[in-house]
Amino acid sequence: MKTSSTLTLLSAALLLTACGGEGDKTQARGPDPKLPEQQSSLLPSMKIAEPAPWGEQKPKVPEGYSITAIATDLAIPRQTLVLPNGDILVAEGRGGSAAKLKPKDVIASLIKAEGNTKVKGGNRLTLLRDADGDGTYELKTVFADNLNAPYGLAFANGKLYVANQDALVSFDYADGQTKAGGPPTKVTDLPAQINHHWTKSLAASEDGRQLYVGIGSNSNVTERGMEVEIDRAMVWQIDAATGAHKPYATGLRNPTALTIQPGSGQLWTVVNERDELGPDLVPDYLTSVREGAFYGWPYSYWGQNVDPRAQPQNPAKVAAAIKPDYSLGSHVAALGVDFSIPQMGEKFADGVFVGEHGSWNRDNPVGYKVIFVPFSNGKPSGEPVDFATGFRGDDGKTRGRPVGVTVDPKGALIIADDLANTVWRVTRNQ
Repeated sequence: MKTSSTLTLLSAALLLTACGGEGDKTQARGPDPKLPEQQSSLLPSMKIAEPAPWGEQKPKVPEGYSITAIATDLAIPRQTLVLPNGDILVAEGRGGSAAKLKPKDVIASLIKAEGNTKVKGGNRLTLLRDADGDGTYELKTVFADNLNAPYGLAFANGKLYVANQDALVSFDYADGQTKAGGPPTKVTDLPAQINHHWTKSLAASEDGRQLYVGIGSNSNVTERGMEVEIDRAMVWQIDAATGAHKPYATGLRNPTALTIQPGSGQLWTVVNERDELGPDLVPDYLTSVREGAFYGWPYSYWGQNVDPRAQPQNPAKVAAAIKPDYSLGSHVAALGVDFSIPQMGEKFADGVFVGEHGSWNRDNPVGYKVIFVPFSNGKPSGEPVDFATGFRGDDGKTRGRPVGVTVDPKGALIIADDLANTVWRVTRNQ
């Protein structure tokens, strides 16, 4: 497309956005959200996130906690993993190659690009080490490179697993190792055609025998046809020893992060839901992942709420769809989740932290923070609590965008920020 045509489309998008007048509606959050009516328009509202440097500022955390940048100048940090010896691995990269189908897709890509870093993805794993335990990570070194948009990370039974955008691979790992001993071993190929949603999330079962990979859809809602959705919008269960895999749960539009609940071994995920049904539909969500369950995409959302755009319609699948556990609000773009531990403090001892990357398609932006969802008796209970904020400031400028969140067994929260290309560490004050 010629530059002049692109600029014309972008100008039209900005005009429509300015005239949206949606208002700052309350996001429906919790286990039983009250969902509004569907809306449709030529273009969804789009809000450019204006990036700005942190300078002397940094994210805000609750009283009694401190936040520190432990690594900067990274190359698009996505997810992190705390290794048994306390070292931190950071997956860096950017993937995806889906062609734009309509003019509005071109506009959306331009809007999104304005809110992203201009740094090239590293396609690597970087290792961080705090050798003396003083909170300063003196060592920052490349553990493995020449990867293909690495995202999900897991460690089990002496192996480090990495979910690239096209394959699940593994490295042998010895305690204290700072560099991979050689190229990775492929466990299994992953769906990579088109890659509208390219991220591949990852978790390992408590015994390490099973691996779970979250695979996003190849469209917003079937606009490329159902043929390209084979093996998409689901979580795979993969045998770690053989690479054999099967669908574990389906109808999950884009399961961007996976985690295992300590003690129960239950798999949980956060899911980015569909767009273009209005600023307050459809809620992104946190849910336990039940084996064999169907969560609605593309035919319905939040149980049996039918999406008329999904073609062909499938009433039987709608009837089978189950509701997720907890609404996070629409378009918050949850990209990270991990269970807390008592060392994080009494208020944050039982529940999950969720990294919200932030919206691009609302007049009034949402997300751009890390929240805590409290649990009771093994399930989400109560309102979410802001834990790390200020990524989008009161001045409307965005200084960071949270992605992965990882709880360090020492009692710290690790946050990957892919706009500032920084890894943050939140600790309790002593």
